[in-house]
This record gives sequence, structure tokens and C-alpha cells, in this order.
Amino acid sequence: MSHYQKLLKISTTGKSFYNITAKIEAIVAESGVETGLCTLFLRHTSASLVIQENADPDVLVDLANFMAKLVPESGKYIHDAEGADDMPAHIRTALTHTSEHIPINRGHLVLGTWQGIYIWEHRQRSHLRELVVHISG
Repeated sequence: MSHYQKLLKISTTGKSFYNITAKIEAIVAESGVETGLCTLFLRHTSASLVIQENADPDVLVDLANFMAKLVPESGKYIHDAEGADDMPAHIRTALTHTSEHIPINRGHLVLGTWQGIYIWEHRQRSHLRELVVHISG
């Protein structure tokens, strides 16, 4: 079994979804692995990874609106060292994922027709996010 690993740095410009599918596909191709597994690990506690629909952007809007109602920034949190959006960002990350595993077949990610991979930035200001991409096969 071979292993290939790369650190991907993604600049975010604030709270939103960032489609990274093409970047991950490029790394899979670069790895040369035909059959295996792609593991993604986001090295942060205030952003997350989601696999979600990539055809209708309204899905992402509805997800963001739902999460804003579920975990409001106007809540009374003890931890607010980095601003009002800090603790809600941690809670949102805890409710989602910081890692994903996607099979590789014939040198490509085995995603569904309408699936895309996103970094979901939960903070208002921009950040440089680090994503470890580990491919084994």
C-alpha cells in the first residue's frame, strides 16, 4: 500500500462555504493512486468539512440559515475571547465534521453526481485554513 500526503492551505474571506472538490481531485490525480481512500482533515476548531449538494446554491444558503438559528451568535456564551462569533463557531464545528473519508476508484473520488466537498467557514473574518489530504491505496 502506498501513501501520499499534502497540506492544502485555503484562504477564506469570512462565513461561507468554499468548494474545494477540484483541488482535492487534483491531489488525487497527482498521487497516482487508482484504488484507495482519500482522508481529509481540517486542522481547526472553528471551521468544518461538509460533503453537500453542488448543483443548487440554495441548499448551502438554507444550511447556513438553519445553523444560524440552531447556534445563534447572540447567545450568552462564557467563551468570547475572540469575539461574539467565536464560541458559536466552535459549537457549529462540533456539530459537523473536521474530517471526511472518500473512496477512490479509477483515480477519481467516488462522489455522487451532485456531491461537492466544502470547507464551511464559521467565523466572520478571513482565515487561512489548513487541510491535510492523505491518500492511501
